[in-house]
Amino acid sequence: MSDGGSGSGSGSAQYTPGELQLIREEFTSGKTPMCPRCVVAMTRREIGGGSFGLGYARQRDWLICGKCRRSAIFDIHRGTRT
Repeated sequence: MSDGGSGSGSGSAQYTPGELQLIREEFTSGKTPMCPRCVVAMTRREIGGGSFGLGYARQRDWLICGKCRRSAIFDIHRGTRT
């Protein structure tokens, strides 16, 4: 019976808070962020959207690792993870 895991042995499916901080620091400094687990360049996708009652229009960045498929979404202007 399959355990449903990826079999990669790389641990948790989500990045740790420390890994997210590293990705954010690389991205906001203008560097191409590297996946802290796979050490491959992450792909950036912009996520736009209306304010939807938030009082401002969000512009988020979705960073995706092409190898392990983990991702992180940041609201860069606010400096927060969403």
